Parts: sequence; C-alpha cells; structure tokens
Amino acid sequence: MTSIEPAQQYVRVLTIAGSDSGGGAGIQADLKTFAALGCYGMSAITALTAQNTQGVTAIHGVPPDMLAAQIDAVLNDIGAQAVKIGMLHAPDIVHTVAAAIERHHMTQVVLDPVMVSATGARLIEAEAVQALVTALFPRASLITPNLDEAALLLGRPVQAVADMAPAAQALLALGARAVLLKGGHLKGQQVHDLLLVRGAEPLHMCSARLATRNLHGAGCTLSSAIAAHLALGLGLSDAVQAARHYVQQALAAGATVQTGEGVGPLNHGFAPRTMVTLGRDQITSKDVT
Repeated sequence: MTSIEPAQQYVRVLTIAGSDSGGGAGIQADLKTFAALGCYGMSAITALTAQNTQGVTAIHGVPPDMLAAQIDAVLNDIGAQAVKIGMLHAPDIVHTVAAAIERHHMTQVVLDPVMVSATGARLIEAEAVQALVTALFPRASLITPNLDEAALLLGRPVQAVADMAPAAQALLALGARAVLLKGGHLKGQQVHDLLLVRGAEPLHMCSARLATRNLHGAGCTLSSAIAAHLALGLGLSDAVQAARHYVQQALAAGATVQTGEGVGPLNHGFAPRTMVTLGRDQITSKDVT
C-alpha cells in the first residue's frame, strides 16, 4: 500500500498552565477552547490542582525540569503558532517558562497572570509576582489581567472604569507590550474591557453583562481564545475582539446549565469549528519550532 504524503498541517496552539481537575478552567478550558475554534491544542502542565466548582483544595507543583521537558517535547517535534501561558505558581516555574520562550523563539505569546481562582483561592506565591513582571512581561505579546490581578501587580486598587486607562498605562510601564485589562469584576450592567498596545490608541470594549453564575474559567477561556485567533492569522486587536465574542457566546450557552454546586463552567462547545489546516506554503515564521 502506498502511503499518503501529508501536505497540510493543523493550526497548533500550546497552553502552558495548571490543571483543573474539575474541568472548568486551566488547561482543560484551554484545550476545549482551542478545539472549539478549530485549532490543534497541546499542553505543558505547570501544576496539578484538586479543584471543583466550589474551590481549590490542594495544589501540587510540577518540577521545573519536567515542565521544560514537556515544552521541549512539544515544540521540538510538533511546533506551535501561538502560546498561551496561565498559572505559574512559583518563581522557578516563571523562569523556566521565560527560558523556554527564548529557547524556542516564541513570538505570539498571550500571558494570563492567573493569581486568584474564581472561588477566591490564591494560585501564586508572592515571590512569583515580581518574577512575572521582570521575566515574562517583556516577552509576552499581550498580558490579560483582571482588575484584582492588576491591583496586585501595581500595588494599588483598580476599582472603577476611570481607573482602567491609568492602570493599563502603568502595566505598560512595567514592561508589557500590550495589555487587555478585564473589567468584569466591576459592578453594573455593562462589562468594560480595555486594550492598550504600546504606541497605539486605547480600544475600549463594552458589552452587556450576562446574568449567570457560571463564570469559572472565563479568564482562561478568553486568553486561550486570543491565542487561537492569533494562530489562525488575526492581528492582535481583531483576535481580542473575536475572543471576547466567543466568550460571550460560551457564557450565554452555559448560563442555564448546572455543573456542581458552586461556580460552574462555560459551554465551550456551543458551536465547534472543523479543525483548520494549512498548506505547507502557508506556514510562516510565526510557527514556533
């Protein structure tokens, strides 16, 4: 039998993040998002969490050398066109990821500085916060903090829409190249987000707030959707707006579904897309190898 010579590749996205045993956030949410948007998802696990819709009961960190081995195994063989980074709980894990970004010449990197879960559990050591700023902010294409995370990073409260632009500017001053500041924690019937890219005008985005308690993993889903859309070829602003739209639809689709007794997940698979493939002549320098 004559073998078929492959002439195409999937659009590939890597998530470097923690595992959520409850399936709503972390790498589980990321992989569901990648698949729903037509991308081939891969993972490098930074930590295992014992977690459900009611909270996090335990965290077990993966050794740095094992994390590096996962990243190298994936990128040395399969490659990726974009990378999403989530929970990095300790300074040595942060520096391991920073070294991998340099080693593999990662150019499309979305950093979600996960610090506190939706149920209030702290997911990062205090010493790792400064490591995030110094080692990863300059290497990321985009950071996606919510207001609580921005407050921790800046050492001051961010409590109103009027606080968002100064906070985003301050995050750029810390070394970030672009900031998506998420305003979902503010009260009110509208959700305000702000995209600020170094050297560009701010993009204010506003949408109606959905009445749902099923918000677990919304931030993970947003950042992984941005990475997927970057891998699919969109520019940063378009990728952010497309990802916001996807999250809004996933929230709406899951709003009436009960999963567990606490904060439930989104419906990532409300309208899955067929896996996108590229001809070999379409593979560009964005492909990490």
